[in-house]
Amino acid sequence: MAVERIANPADQPDPVEVELEVTLRPSDFDSYIGQKRVKQNLGLSMAAAKKRGEPLEHILLHGPPGLGKTTLAFVIAREMGANIRVTSGPAIDRAADLASMLTNLQEGDILFIDEIHRLNRSVEEVLYSAMEDYAIDIMLGKGPSARSMRLDVPKFTLIGATTRAGSLAAPLRDRFGHIYRLEFYNPDEMQAIIERSSKILGSKIKPAATMLIAERSRLTPRIGNRLLKRVRDYSDVNGDGIIDEANTVAALKLLEIDELGLDAADRRLLAAIIDNYQGGPVGVDTIAAMLSDERVTIEDYFEPYLLQLGLLERTPRGRKVTHKAYKHLGKTKPDNPSQPNLL
Repeated sequence: MAVERIANPADQPDPVEVELEVTLRPSDFDSYIGQKRVKQNLGLSMAAAKKRGEPLEHILLHGPPGLGKTTLAFVIAREMGANIRVTSGPAIDRAADLASMLTNLQEGDILFIDEIHRLNRSVEEVLYSAMEDYAIDIMLGKGPSARSMRLDVPKFTLIGATTRAGSLAAPLRDRFGHIYRLEFYNPDEMQAIIERSSKILGSKIKPAATMLIAERSRLTPRIGNRLLKRVRDYSDVNGDGIIDEANTVAALKLLEIDELGLDAADRRLLAAIIDNYQGGPVGVDTIAAMLSDERVTIEDYFEPYLLQLGLLERTPRGRKVTHKAYKHLGKTKPDNPSQPNLL
């Protein structure tokens, strides 16, 4: 049975959490912490576009979930003084749906498509001409009497976000003028984000507590904010509402978040490879079967941070845990591990 993850970026929060998350989102570049290189490049391009009176070139943002791709799209729209229309790849079923969206845009508007790699192929083909020529071709009628009609669309900026840039079709990827990867944040940036969020939430937080939450937030703002809210709940119920070190340690222990930011599901994955396959290598499909999870979940939500910490390795023969993982879990590495039969 799959382990429920308090720190899983894919979790869908309840409506109250959604409203709270929106209030924590920065609205401009000054309050958007981190991603310095991306902000510098975008700032230059936006200044140039404003000077020429043109919309921005199309932008592709990719990287692990929870790093601020959606937030950055809203910041860009605000900085450009443009309206933004939000949708996602799976939500656009037919080419007609996309055509309706595009024709309803105004000059200079921004269309944000989350999970753009999941667009239907027929929808993608309509998007090619819209991105390049600001026009779309639609078919009228069926059979021998069918005819093609070209419709002009306003000059717009497409911002696409994806966790799997490699899954994008090359013709679509090549039509983006800006392609940026959002990286994991460093501990100092995470502390600044936690401090900012606590002020917005109206909670007093001690520096030691800020550091603890930042260290265990997997270098990801979304998870840091989520942990902050859970620690705040604990402090309100079991203390005077001030988030101090003692309350933070107790709350994180209750959530089973360890000193590296790993939760029960992360430790279960590492332990499964060690206990069943002597530390690996083992195929990712086999790992997914062991954990009763999907391969995409393993690759998108488990591996990036485990690889970042050096607890897991990707080898040509499969995934392999490192000596650091053995040490963290308190397990002894066998001297001559037998080679498992890989599936």
